[in-house]
Amino acid sequence: MTRFELERDGVQHLTNAFDVKNWSGLVAEMPEPKAGVRLFGDNELKNLLNIESEIQNVAREYLGENAQPVRAIYFNKTAENNWPLGWHQDRTIAVKERFEIEGFGPWSIKAGLHHVEPPFEVISQMVTLRLHLDKVDETNAPLRFAPGSHRMGKLKVSNYQGTLDACGEAVSLAEAGDIWVYRTSILHASDAAAKPKQRRVIQIDYSAAELPSLLEWAGI
Repeated sequence: MTRFELERDGVQHLTNAFDVKNWSGLVAEMPEPKAGVRLFGDNELKNLLNIESEIQNVAREYLGENAQPVRAIYFNKTAENNWPLGWHQDRTIAVKERFEIEGFGPWSIKAGLHHVEPPFEVISQMVTLRLHLDKVDETNAPLRFAPGSHRMGKLKVSNYQGTLDACGEAVSLAEAGDIWVYRTSILHASDAAAKPKQRRVIQIDYSAAELPSLLEWAGI
């Protein structure tokens, strides 16, 4: 099995990295997502990601002591909610308020939160943690990624295929309790599950940087 390294490949697999039982209360009341539910203002989530948590310790390993959760999303692919997601780079961040600042835009509202596309350097300095609450095999829509594409900067859609040809493609298989860490800038995708069954993931974006001027991370 290939062993991926975050700085070289843009992804890293951590096995048995957190206790799934600790998250059962949070996900029990979740609505069934169509393509992801943004999590914000939930005290239980804040407790699970507090400064002493096992998840915070993982984020610190990659970003240092200033690592902070800046956005969280819950995904659950099931037979009823089984969507594909084409190749893309994550390019937006969530902030508390909208201020017109050079280099930041366009703006949008998602789940009541202000989202904006920042200079790509902001994205390239972030990491994303995918916390797997269920097993993910080849038939259950594992995340697909292009190893090393995080070092290629902001890609044009027309360059996606060339990037895949150059980097190849891998998938993030997981057991419940595993974490896949990836550079937020990596090129990635997800198919609809071939044999859909419950596939719950909490995805958390982390940054150690402060935003310029009046902009502030929305956080969790």
